[in-house]
Amino acid sequence: MRIRILDSALHDLDRGRMFCYRQGEGLGAYFFDSVFSEIDSLVLFAGIHRKVFGYYRLLARRFPYAV
Repeated sequence: MRIRILDSALHDLDRGRMFCYRQGEGLGAYFFDSVFSEIDSLVLFAGIHRKVFGYYRLLARRFPYAV
């Protein structure tokens, strides 16, 4: 499966990382690692998620983000 990350999504992830970074030391890196591990999981579980606007959507477990 090919995973496409839009520029707007990368911008949102960077804003989320900066928000978490301001909340506590190391939290920004933890946010990035968590969300990208969710993205990496799509290689194994691609196609089992609900489709939204023609794309499969995975809700992140630890942060309020959709992948």
